[in-house]
Amino acid sequence: MNRLKNIVDIKTLKFLIVGIINTLVGTFIMFSFYNLLGLNYWISSSANYILASILSYILNKYWTFQNREKSVKIVVKFIVNILVCYLISYGVAKPLVRSFLSAAGTKIQDNVSMFVGMILFTSLNYFGQRFFAFKEQD
Repeated sequence: MNRLKNIVDIKTLKFLIVGIINTLVGTFIMFSFYNLLGLNYWISSSANYILASILSYILNKYWTFQNREKSVKIVVKFIVNILVCYLISYGVAKPLVRSFLSAAGTKIQDNVSMFVGMILFTSLNYFGQRFFAFKEQD
């Protein structure tokens, strides 16, 4: 029970609030790039995470995790976390959705893949930011 308290606390709530903001911004970017601008899956989904991650870094570093450390190391850790979460999430989502929706068109498959990727990314990203990028020093 104590371990759960260490994971689910006020930081979790703040992360979810930042996540909602980021999701609204990122979803608009990603689906607009894909459906309105006609850019491909990888450009659309990566544009989302590049642009929304800048907002995420600022909000989570200073508000959620209240990390005041000023170093290149923390920026690098944040970028590594985002890249790993992105590659795993979208790398898994696309083939997974294609296997389940093989009869659907590419546009439907890609839109569902991007949605599934968002869910996977959010989960992985929380743990990566909390326990790696902005980990409290003992």
